[in-house]
Amino acid sequence: MIKAVTLFMALISSIMYAGLSFNVQPHPDNYTFNIKDYGALGDGTHLDTNAINAAITAASKAGGGTVFFPAGNYLSFSIRLKSNISLYLDAGATIIAANMDVHKGKYDGPEPNVWGDSLHYQDFGHSHFHNSLIWGEDLDNISILGPGLIYGKGLQKWGKPTHGLGNKAIALKKCRNVILRDFTVLQGGHFAILATGVDNLTINNLKIDTNRDAIDIDCCRHVRV
Repeated sequence: MIKAVTLFMALISSIMYAGLSFNVQPHPDNYTFNIKDYGALGDGTHLDTNAINAAITAASKAGGGTVFFPAGNYLSFSIRLKSNISLYLDAGATIIAANMDVHKGKYDGPEPNVWGDSLHYQDFGHSHFHNSLIWGEDLDNISILGPGLIYGKGLQKWGKPTHGLGNKAIALKKCRNVILRDFTVLQGGHFAILATGVDNLTINNLKIDTNRDAIDIDCCRHVRV
């Protein structure tokens, strides 16, 4: 009887072990979207704009997540943020602003200004947001994180209203719950960061080396720098 019970317990333990072994097998993280899975090359030569925006769109359709930039040099025109998205720039990852005079493509055009000709009120760079390397408007819960670099190499810095040019590294308008943390900006164009009408903005541990404005915070509230 004791031998029979021992054999039975051994059988049960074997079944449980097999089940546990099956359950702990690694599975994909459904909330992380690696831009290389969407076609990004990261070689600093080929444009990765479409791959980056495709990864952001996929994350948005999934309800949100982290768009992951592994080590590499990602040449890009306008990157369009969406709600509930984090961009994570890993160590060794660099987003490089493309130059429309060198690379085939353009930045998003400046959106219409409700005040008409904005040059009558303030400079063009302050009045438009879409003509940027990374931009977002009317978004919730967005962040740009990680130890990587945003290099505004192809941005121009004078805010001239030339269609197709980008003049800001990061532009955010009327967004809520924004975190910018740990990354570095080199040569940020007219503005490295332009935040207008943002509610609950945290900027922490950034390194910015630029030859014009670093951070412009305009009409924002609940801001921590």
